[in-house]
Amino acid sequence: MKLILLAAAAALFTGPAMAQSPLPDVPTLAGATSAPDCGNLYGLAGKAFCVSAPLAGIGALADAYVAELEGRGWLAAGGDANRVVFVKRREGGGCDGLQMQAFYDTSRPAGPEATGYLGFGLIPGDVCAAGEPGAAADAPQP
Repeated sequence: MKLILLAAAAALFTGPAMAQSPLPDVPTLAGATSAPDCGNLYGLAGKAFCVSAPLAGIGALADAYVAELEGRGWLAAGGDANRVVFVKRREGGGCDGLQMQAFYDTSRPAGPEATGYLGFGLIPGDVCAAGEPGAAADAPQP
């Protein structure tokens, strides 16, 4: 299941399947500024919901978003140093997926006052399905 989640997450920010309107389940928290253009980085404008903050505080802001999303029923199910993949059981079966990705403009100096970003996007499809469409995999229970 982790491979399915990570493969879906990898495709999320690199492919057209990510195109989503801003997510109603992701608020702009204190300390964050809405960044609809996603810093004009990685082609995310119009494909993800993004917020910005000084790079020095992006880790703490990411932690606040993890807590906020967990409070909204999302379960952190995987990721790496700059990404968290969340899952949420659907009432009718299966799971929705959401990815939070931290990034900054690597063409500029990465000092503490540089602008950092958190991008959020839905992972298309049922992230709990394995192999064939409709086949349920063991998924974390929220």
